[in-house]
Amino acid sequence: MNHSVGWLKCLFEQLLFRWSRLTSLNSDWLIEAKSLTKNYGPHVALDNVDIQLPHGSIGLLGPNGAGKSTLIKTLLGLIQITSGEGTVLGHDIRTEGDAIRSKIGYMAEYDTLNPDLNAVDQVRYSGELLGMSPVVANQRTHEVMEYVGLRDQRYRKIGTFSTGMQQSTKLACAIIHDPELLIVDEPSNGLDQEHRGFMLDTLFNIVKDGGRSILMSSHLMDDVQIVCDRVIMIHKGRVVVHRRIEDLARQIDREIEISVWGGASKMEQELKDSGLTVRRLGRIMRVLREDESTVDQILSCAAKVSVQIRQMEEYEPSLEDLFLLIMDKLGYGTRSASELLNSTPSSKVLGDGSIGGTSL
Repeated sequence: MNHSVGWLKCLFEQLLFRWSRLTSLNSDWLIEAKSLTKNYGPHVALDNVDIQLPHGSIGLLGPNGAGKSTLIKTLLGLIQITSGEGTVLGHDIRTEGDAIRSKIGYMAEYDTLNPDLNAVDQVRYSGELLGMSPVVANQRTHEVMEYVGLRDQRYRKIGTFSTGMQQSTKLACAIIHDPELLIVDEPSNGLDQEHRGFMLDTLFNIVKDGGRSILMSSHLMDDVQIVCDRVIMIHKGRVVVHRRIEDLARQIDREIEISVWGGASKMEQELKDSGLTVRRLGRIMRVLREDESTVDQILSCAAKVSVQIRQMEEYEPSLEDLFLLIMDKLGYGTRSASELLNSTPSSKVLGDGSIGGTSL
């Protein structure tokens, strides 16, 4: 009888806890900010940020020092803004930090785990710190440990875990209280291909099946493209792009990608001499599609220099292509996303937050 009463009490507490999580899901915007500014002395970390982010999966991108970390800390209510206003899940970031943090899960890039604790104790402790009763925290711990693939390893000390297992433990700590918004910073950092795939699938399913939202910061563009359907890009404390990824892709010129066998340099020169715009990547070239005649021009050029085209198709731009294009227009001279995310700008951002005169 006592066992039945205890089980019913546990079930009631879980239902009550989860019902309390649903109360703010009717907020019109996931995150909203107006003229949000944060100064550190003379340094402007966030400069009049205006955003309205819907519920869903959002990638947070920008070069090193752009203001991404400051924005995350501001949204978590961990630092006071200098001016402006903002809300997260309907709560004021200036006065309701505790309420915001109770509804947000945060998976930090840096190490937040105690290597001397068993994983199950670490996750349960995280739940209790977030206000969950010991009974509910214990029940949820076992649920989330299975969800992140650590059911059979949950009683091992964290210090014996691989990097992938530690990242999964950090994710379990972040989702134990069933947050409405999950903020993840470099979630696949240091993971091998298998663990990376599992992490990205898990994050994707949190949004797709769990009906929750994710704000994901990562230097790996492929990861963001897998998990997110929308991105915001920050440069010098300002939001320069906020679009759905598929809409952003329509903003750039279409290209035809060709792969040649031998004579790539001759082919490249012939294409340029014919007035075509070419980007060369080894044996692969991407030619700007001017109109319907571009394909015929490419074939004609190949015939003139006796070069065999092994493959030709319309190129679908990746998120990294889009990111590099935008950063190039903002004055960055590097050629890879990794370089851009760890560099400093060579020129100033356009004042109106537009790229090349066209607002994105």
